[in-house]
Amino acid sequence: MKAEDRVEQFISDTLSVDKEKAEWLLSLQKIILKIYPDARKEIKYGGLVFNSDAGLICGIFIRKKHISLEFGFGNEFSDPKEYLEGSGKFRRHLKIMNDKDIENKDVEFFVLQAFDR
Repeated sequence: MKAEDRVEQFISDTLSVDKEKAEWLLSLQKIILKIYPDARKEIKYGGLVFNSDAGLICGIFIRKKHISLEFGFGNEFSDPKEYLEGSGKFRRHLKIMNDKDIENKDVEFFVLQAFDR
């Protein structure tokens, strides 16, 4: 199966299991592709990841009670409002608990940093 077919299947499966989280996933995808339209999408590590020529940029992962928007080098990001979570060496994530979190947690601000890195 082609990467784009796997992505569509992932979105379709998410829609059938949890429509609300699927809508959040689609909103996040729209923001990411608005900022970096050339991002390559694929299913990896159990989620939808976005790559550039520099490699893996970010990923969207469906969890039981939230969606996690993960950044491979989030430890390098400016985070004045302390929205990013995680204590690993590099990775940081935003927990999206509802549709308001997409705007309230400055998703665009972090996605811009991910692609500027």
